[in-house]
Amino acid sequence: MLDRFSVLDLSSVGPAARAARCLADYGADVVKVAPLPVATGVQIEPPFFAYGAHREMRRIQLDLKAGAGRDAFLRLAAAADVVIESFRPGVVARLGIGYGDVLAVNPRIVYCSTSGYGQEGPHAGWAGHDLNYLAVSGFLHNTGRRPDGGPPVPGATLADGAGGGMHAVIAILAALLRRDACDEPAYLDVSVADGVLSLMAIGVEEHLATGVEPGPGHDLLTGRYACYDCYAARDGRWLSVAAIEGRFYANLCRALGLERWVEHQTDDAVQDTIRADFARVFATKDRDEWVERLAAADTCVAPVLTVAEVVADAQYRARGAFTDAVHPEHGPFRQVGPVLAGMQRPEGPVPVRAASVTDADDLLDRAGFSPDERRSLLAAGVVA
Repeated sequence: MLDRFSVLDLSSVGPAARAARCLADYGADVVKVAPLPVATGVQIEPPFFAYGAHREMRRIQLDLKAGAGRDAFLRLAAAADVVIESFRPGVVARLGIGYGDVLAVNPRIVYCSTSGYGQEGPHAGWAGHDLNYLAVSGFLHNTGRRPDGGPPVPGATLADGAGGGMHAVIAILAALLRRDACDEPAYLDVSVADGVLSLMAIGVEEHLATGVEPGPGHDLLTGRYACYDCYAARDGRWLSVAAIEGRFYANLCRALGLERWVEHQTDDAVQDTIRADFARVFATKDRDEWVERLAAADTCVAPVLTVAEVVADAQYRARGAFTDAVHPEHGPFRQVGPVLAGMQRPEGPVPVRAASVTDADDLLDRAGFSPDERRSLLAAGVVA
């Protein structure tokens, strides 16, 4: 779908790396622009299997602090459609590879800066990670409680993935569409915290409109009612229940032999009793027995799966969610494939490369560097 677009990705981990992964899985020609090994220290090198092991991506290493390295990047950027970076605000400008620098050599560029809090504002200079962005958006406050009363640490990096990565992809695709229509460049200031705020819009907008302060157990979707909760089965494994609609809730009550609660779905006075009855009945059978009985019976019941169970799940297997890959040093392994709608599923094992392998000579050649220029850059250790 995106095979006519080229992307330079300056990130190593986090939201920008997720965005680049997504664009590559939709067919974009993504080039990872990595620092030279001697220049590392601040950037994190992800494990070999992370971010789809950078399958179907090309790679070049540049010393962006050297003038020749900066100039090489700008020559690469002159032919690119998109640049993605995730340095802290102000860094790319100091390096001479910011939006204005790239715009001067490529007047149609879509330049995407991802950061925790955005390029402007009182928190723009704060360092942070996923948990911080979930914290400042209200997400953690609205998410259950630990025994000590504190919010839990979520089991996935939602801010990086959705608030940052998908946020960046949506913005980039919209900018590319506008560029095709109006021939205009774009600078995209992607704030992960802004992205998580958009995910929190239902609760935040309720507060803005009514003054009500949402929190754990405030409404149906945050655990106020027994019909939206998790329950332990006899074998110690768990079931999720999300019977929001009245007919699904009625089906569930009848299936559990608890018909007396059908008319009390949102009756606050009896929620503790309903929840206790649900817990008592669910504890009489193993998790998978309940799944077999309830999941296909319009009750909105599903198992809480471990990661090991997820990769063996028949539904994901039927949809081709996982693919095989082969790494030159680590050998064969499995990975999450291109699972989003419209992505091309690979046929057969995907060959991936070691992080030390680059396409520098070919990329520089395509950018118009002469053989002598290429040899000079490589010999000087500015490019690898």
